[in-house]
Amino acid sequence: MTETSTPRTDWADPHWQATALEWVADRLDRSGRRVTGPVEPRVRPWSLVWRVPTDSGDVWFKANNPGTRHEAALLAELARLTPDRVLHPIAVDSGRGWSLLPDGGPSLRDTLAAEPDLSRWERLLPGYAALQLTVAPHAQRLLALGVPDHRPAGLPERFEVLLDDEEALLLGAENGMDPELHQRLRAYRGEFEALCGRLADFGVPASIQHDDLHDGNVFVAADGYRFFDWGDASVAHPFGTLLVTLRSVAYAGELSADDPALLRLREAYLEAWTDRYDRAALREAAGLAMRVTAVSRALSWQRALVTPDPARAEYAEAVPGWLGELFAPLPV
Repeated sequence: MTETSTPRTDWADPHWQATALEWVADRLDRSGRRVTGPVEPRVRPWSLVWRVPTDSGDVWFKANNPGTRHEAALLAELARLTPDRVLHPIAVDSGRGWSLLPDGGPSLRDTLAAEPDLSRWERLLPGYAALQLTVAPHAQRLLALGVPDHRPAGLPERFEVLLDDEEALLLGAENGMDPELHQRLRAYRGEFEALCGRLADFGVPASIQHDDLHDGNVFVAADGYRFFDWGDASVAHPFGTLLVTLRSVAYAGELSADDPALLRLREAYLEAWTDRYDRAALREAAGLAMRVTAVSRALSWQRALVTPDPARAEYAEAVPGWLGELFAPLPV
């Protein structure tokens, strides 16, 4: 369900809250449910999330800021294209960036905390790859819905523009980018463009790229896994997903870059493409994709933090921080 665009107001504004609560109650009523208590909010500069108690269990309302507003429309499209791998929204207002979702159950993080087992990642990554393969033919549709374009061909230009955004880079500020790194990145522009060109030459079709796929953004259900929290997502080279995923697994498990477990996860993910590409080529493409995706991560943070919310300062160093990761070792 999508509706017409309405300007977003301050999430703390009582009128905005009353309007949003009325929308939630109406959409729940249409599905035979009703609100049974006060909402519990969680506010970040890029989104507001309410846990809404109902007579059929909790549901979750999310309002995105302008930089991540595409998530609402994306959720509806992914539910249509890959119904077994994401939650089905109860309602979506893509114009306002609002979504209402059922409870997804335990997260992978909670599940692994109770029972550490990296083989879960080996089982779920092929499913995520299958989602990307299913969505790839619809990439233009996602772009038309407002999902950001981080495809390799256009990434060098976006990198160049980002380097000129001294405010986002916190250039010369405490916890910001130092001028020496800034000059190093400027000198790297030609090499970065060449890397993007090599990556595009492999011919792997662009698809949805979650860009923040860690164990906190996966639900564990009896019939499989559900991927959620798509606010950072873009249309990009699919393999870029591995940057955050493998780094998060390595961090949680205190694994070194040469740990066989990380290599197994990479291979489990790439398996879905081996019917059409040589595995050695896939490994090379994965390395290139993880390298250039550092810029994608910086761009995602830049978008998310275009807000007057003073709380943005707590997260602002993520933009220069991710650009600095261009020169860091890869997870594998």
